[in-house]
Amino acid sequence: MMKKAVVLGATWGMGYALVCELNKRQDIEVVAFARNEKKMHDLFSKMNKHVTMVTGDALKKEDIFNACKGANWIFQAINVPYPKWSIEHPKIMNHVLLAAKNENAKFIMIDNVYAYGRSNGKKVTEQTSKHPHTKKGKIRLQLEKMVKESKVKYLFAHFPDYYGPNAVNTTLHFTLKPIIQNKSALFVGPLHIPREYVYTPDGAKAAVELALRNDTYNEHWNIPGTKVITGHEIIRIVRELTGFQKKVRKVTKNMIALLGIFNQDMREVYEMMYLTEEPVVLSGQKYEKRIGALPNTPYEVGLMETIQYMKNHESL
Repeated sequence: MMKKAVVLGATWGMGYALVCELNKRQDIEVVAFARNEKKMHDLFSKMNKHVTMVTGDALKKEDIFNACKGANWIFQAINVPYPKWSIEHPKIMNHVLLAAKNENAKFIMIDNVYAYGRSNGKKVTEQTSKHPHTKKGKIRLQLEKMVKESKVKYLFAHFPDYYGPNAVNTTLHFTLKPIIQNKSALFVGPLHIPREYVYTPDGAKAAVELALRNDTYNEHWNIPGTKVITGHEIIRIVRELTGFQKKVRKVTKNMIALLGIFNQDMREVYEMMYLTEEPVVLSGQKYEKRIGALPNTPYEVGLMETIQYMKNHESL
């Protein structure tokens, strides 16, 4: 009997990767939910297996309920612009949790590292206490509390920064786009500090593996990237892949602060710049011990596939 997996926020980053990964699994009907009907059609209409596309607004309870009808799993990958987090994220979460209750569905939260707060210099495990010092980190902790109080069957998958096909709202996409256009580029944060990035197809594969098991729920799971890597190393790889020779300059915290005087989005980005200077690095030991080897695409391969996707699918 076919089971149904619903991916909310299906047209961006990890949501897109989740639809692609679920679509490979036998006996799973995949429902993709997002606002933009044309974008969904462009992304999913030519997939090997049928994907049901549902257009709607996550701020409308009836739209979420409609998308989640008959669901066995609900993947929450919706994000909203930083300035709207405090109002829209709790409202969306309330709708999604009600839908999960109505359908008796398992709930998978696609999450980041913000709630962990500042790094203590060690790899973060699922047992690391959460002490968020930013507004957005506190919102993530608020959402976590909502989930745990809802009594739905849940799991949290925590990821570092993304990169990958269709992962457009990311710092590495911001760097790669002008490089593909053969223009001078910017890299967000110091180039010499090793940071962690997860290739979205790897992250989606790990999250789906967790979701399809019965012994992984009511727990947190960290899904790290392949390894830490500096901006200098990333730029070296990209130069080798593309032949790019122009300058890549760093975007500093002070530059973001200056832009924030005129732009609310930049003001919101400013408080998260600590992650570029003292990165939170995730431990994947729990996953490896309980599930097996983490998906582990080398940066050389992931960046090559990301660049190729951008050339083929984006207006550059």
